[in-house]
Amino acid sequence: MQQQPKKAILIGAGDRGRRAYAPYALEYPHELNIVAVADPNVERRDKVREDHGLTDGQCFSSWETLLEENIDAEIAIICTLDRYHYEPTMKALERGYHVLLEKPMSPDPKECVAMERAAKKYNRKLSICHVLRYTTFWQKIRDVIAEGTIGNVASLQLNENVEVMHMSHSFVRGNWSNKEASSPMILQKSCHDMDIISFVLGKKCERISSYGSLMHFREENKPEGAPKRCLDGCPVALECPFHAGRYYLGEGRGWARKFTEDDSNEGILKALQETDYGRCVYQSDNNVVDHQVVNMEFEDGATATFSMCGFTREQTRMVQIMGTKGEIRGNMEENSISIYDFLTKQETVIKFDNPVGGHGGGDNAIMRTFLHELDDETSESISSAEVSVRSHLMAFAAEDSRLNSGESIELDAYYKELV
Repeated sequence: MQQQPKKAILIGAGDRGRRAYAPYALEYPHELNIVAVADPNVERRDKVREDHGLTDGQCFSSWETLLEENIDAEIAIICTLDRYHYEPTMKALERGYHVLLEKPMSPDPKECVAMERAAKKYNRKLSICHVLRYTTFWQKIRDVIAEGTIGNVASLQLNENVEVMHMSHSFVRGNWSNKEASSPMILQKSCHDMDIISFVLGKKCERISSYGSLMHFREENKPEGAPKRCLDGCPVALECPFHAGRYYLGEGRGWARKFTEDDSNEGILKALQETDYGRCVYQSDNNVVDHQVVNMEFEDGATATFSMCGFTREQTRMVQIMGTKGEIRGNMEENSISIYDFLTKQETVIKFDNPVGGHGGGDNAIMRTFLHELDDETSESISSAEVSVRSHLMAFAAEDSRLNSGESIELDAYYKELV
């Protein structure tokens, strides 16, 4: 007898919900069907309705009304904005749904712990979208370390090159520009990195410290005479790489599709006149850092350093892992790693196939894995809430350290304060 596809409700139909996770149901309809959507934006709801063949009765303007309906589905995919993760997740778990939750879990560490406990209370799976864990790139690095190929890890260095225009789009003008409205940069963008460092090392981080600031995208750095909106006759339009009109109607048109459903010239111009994406990057409401470093010490004495910077040419992650017998180097953009043996002086280069889907193939892989995990009640997700809470605490502690002159924070004591 043919197995029936699982059913999911989608709460939050923005870029991650509609474009990253829901398309899995279109590509593999024998595995997953989207049966309802909730989003306050009617255009986004309509796109999901059209894509997945939903009726008007399966489309809701709020998650509250959707969850009141007791829709027949096993899964809730929750991709609301960061500060609106907690309530729909808690209600979905209570109503019996397994939950796939976009990262970060919540900007509030106590809410993260509460969600983890609720999943245990209701015996539901709660997996967090740490999609890097599901890529062949990072899984291979973890396997090489676990096999002892490079001996004991002494130190790890991870650089996250955000790319300068991605920085200006998402973290100066965009949804994640203001930490009070969304999350601190280290949590929103880089909880991926805190998590993947823990994942590949397979050890507990014991203490952490951090430095960083918002150095460039500040009003005192605006060009003389620059208006609040780029299209209002900016005198340095030809000299500023961040000019919204030149960028979003040129090489950045792909980014424009993330803030307007009408990506014609007229539609983009209208959005630039009406939304924050048309504002001068030096006169926006942003307050998240544009560069940050984090220092970590793990339980066996291994150390790790993480550097996030918005001022880079390319968008990638580059890693160097130094062991007592050898070294690993990797570049996610190139999707390759090299393993060097100190004894034989041999270098092994592994080039992975081009991944299908975003985040190095992680977006697709987490969907496939999550669906299969539901068939095995004894399976534990490699990105379960229990695992994720610890790496989230690393990000929270790093931000607290940054705000307190780089003070070193002991993670066990930090966790106990919350619980």
